[in-house]
Amino acid sequence: MELTRRDAVAALSALGLGGTLAGCVAPPGSEPVDTDRLRETLVAAAAVVYPSEVSGIEPFVAAFLEGRLADPTHVAGLEEAVAELDGNARVWYDAEFAALSVADREQVLRNVGADDADEDPSGMASERVRYYVVNDLLLALYASPTGGELVGLENPQGHAGGIGTYQRGPNA
Repeated sequence: MELTRRDAVAALSALGLGGTLAGCVAPPGSEPVDTDRLRETLVAAAAVVYPSEVSGIEPFVAAFLEGRLADPTHVAGLEEAVAELDGNARVWYDAEFAALSVADREQVLRNVGADDADEDPSGMASERVRYYVVNDLLLALYASPTGGELVGLENPQGHAGGIGTYQRGPNA
């Protein structure tokens, strides 16, 4: 199944968010956000957490991230989570998270404990990585129409699906 930018927009709409201009993410007087680093890391993490039958990950994640960058609090938490992943990757593999193989990225996510941590945006590193990276990616995927089909959610919240859906019933 191929994800599209349109799927990302639908997922953002389901969250009540819209797209933004990436250049508008840093408030005046604040440090600029390294959106390339965030995007590369999220795309690399998506290759680990998304099912293998999903394609079109990079434009989908980039478009979803663009919408998430409108929230400075979310951006700060995401930057901390990405720093945690990169720090662990440097310790174990002497490279940034995004530069690792898929298997090594999966191991880094396990090393930080993101595979079984509860999500908590203000919790320990494992909980923040789970919240800002893993869960955000899964939320984007399954809130999109294409991603929702993977788990039998033909019409994710915020996506009407059309009149045909209502005429044929839930099991058709």
